Amino acid sequence: MAYLPIENHGIIGDLHTAALVGMDGAIDWLCLPQFDSPSVFASLLDKEKGGSFRIEALDGRVTRKQFYWPDTNVLVTRFLSPDGVGQIIDFMPVERIDRSHGKHPLIRQVHATRGMLKFHLECAPAFDYARAPHTVRLLAAGAAFDSREIALGLASTVPLRVNGSAVEADFTLDEGQTAVFVLRQIEPGGDLGPQPNMAEVQDLFEHTVRYWRRWLSHCTYRGRWREMVNRSALALKLMTFDPTGAIVAAPTCSLPECIGGDRNWDYRYTWIRDAAFTLYALMRIGFTHEASQFMSWLEARCHELNPDGSLQIMYGIDGRHDVAEQTLDHLEGYGGSRPVRIGNGAYRQRQLDIYGELLDSVYLYNKYATPISYELWRDVRELTDWVTRNWQTKDQGVWEMRGAPQNFVYSKVMCWVALDRALRLAEKRSFPADRERWTEVRDKIYEEVLDQGWNPQRNAFTQSYGSNSLDAANLVMPLVFFLAPNDPKMEQTIAAISQSPKEGGLLASGLVYRYHSQDGIDGLHCEEGSFNMCTFWLVEALTRAGHTDRSKLELARLIFEEMLGYSNHLGLFSEQTGPCGEALGNFPQALTHLALISAAFNLDRALGAGENYPDMMH
Repeated sequence: MAYLPIENHGIIGDLHTAALVGMDGAIDWLCLPQFDSPSVFASLLDKEKGGSFRIEALDGRVTRKQFYWPDTNVLVTRFLSPDGVGQIIDFMPVERIDRSHGKHPLIRQVHATRGMLKFHLECAPAFDYARAPHTVRLLAAGAAFDSREIALGLASTVPLRVNGSAVEADFTLDEGQTAVFVLRQIEPGGDLGPQPNMAEVQDLFEHTVRYWRRWLSHCTYRGRWREMVNRSALALKLMTFDPTGAIVAAPTCSLPECIGGDRNWDYRYTWIRDAAFTLYALMRIGFTHEASQFMSWLEARCHELNPDGSLQIMYGIDGRHDVAEQTLDHLEGYGGSRPVRIGNGAYRQRQLDIYGELLDSVYLYNKYATPISYELWRDVRELTDWVTRNWQTKDQGVWEMRGAPQNFVYSKVMCWVALDRALRLAEKRSFPADRERWTEVRDKIYEEVLDQGWNPQRNAFTQSYGSNSLDAANLVMPLVFFLAPNDPKMEQTIAAISQSPKEGGLLASGLVYRYHSQDGIDGLHCEEGSFNMCTFWLVEALTRAGHTDRSKLELARLIFEEMLGYSNHLGLFSEQTGPCGEALGNFPQALTHLALISAAFNLDRALGAGENYPDMMH
């Protein structure tokens, strides 16, 4: 059994955790009770040991399709054959759920819509990343799986049988018939409760549909590509941890950026880097509640500075500081991509860019949502003072290099952003601040970047001081107003990046690589795919340059339209795109969808359809 392509999955969730559902009808990724908990299904990382919940149509002639129930995160997997058509409706209820018989219910409704189909079910959990054994109990309503720390109950309307550490069922549905399965977290040794009640399940389905449609109705975006923007918003909401408002970078871990390679990371945490992108995108399209929730999470982190006054680059979704990295050597990894990592050792890195991203988000929130408190300003002032003392140090950069620290140009630019936004906040709110010192350092950073970050041989800003390598992160310069989009140095940098990799550039078939990974600067092996967020950054940079050069605006639109074609069948994106258009890296990826929203908003406005939108420019 080969691994299902990463892109052949959809996602469902309940704002605490999420499950990936393959086009083959298998749930092959689920962590309980929350995103960063140990997995109960992880066949995505080991097809033999990882565990899955599989429902498949027993017809060799069947074809499969997937789609979302309109304007929701309710997923439909359809099986079509000459003898019949059936479908699985998968969803996780979000609000007001009866917890008396378990938590985090995952409901699977199997229905025959035409003719007759035979189905096979196998539910084989593998607790704690397939490290914890479990026992199986058959009960009147279904079955229970008990491990030492956690247990699952599977309520079923069809008889189940035990097969080793799994349960199975074979059932036939005639046209109009439905079978229902409800998987819940229960207490070890606990009761499963009654069999699924069809009326109650239908009520939960309708309630869940209403919830997602009501939530999406708050979206204010009415421009081009609205369906893709809506799907991105729905995906981002699925990656939100409701108790704290934190957004995970992705709901998965260790999906490879290079099949068979070692670029396998755990993204089930929240990065400070994502702050400005998140606040910017959410506020642009009307989701002020989610922006406020995330801002509250960020403010809490600002109250928890390290002893030296710095911030970590990432935190657990509950705010915890320790996300220590370890490898799971008993798992083979997706497609043999080892090592499988959980936790993320980058949390100990120094990355200077996070201060610019954090201060930009605070500035945006103060300007377009709610004025910040003086208590938060005191933390902002302390962080800004830290930047004035430390901006000249080397760091690992925005891409979390595992090689030697460098003077990364993007990191210096974002230090400039931190000081610039702090000065603007101090001015607008008349906050007490060391304005003279901050202005002096801000201007010094600016001149140093122009002097040492510019490479006259490459005719471009490069990745680090003295480097000949390009970095797509520098496309952000006009987006944060470090340089005008039509500044000659910016135009030349965009032109250099837009050359093919063979010519030293980063653009291939309309897709942007973040840097030349084959140079070995990141300390890793195996080349990676193009970086989806960077492609959207190029669209934004060209869009802004298009205000004075219409041809660049047309090019931005072409690249954007082409990029949309690399989404999967559901409109979802991973972190990267491989040479054959395949999805690579953790999936779905929050930053990709945030960048899509931002690019769509600005491009639509530049093309002339957004005159009534509020100006979100700084």
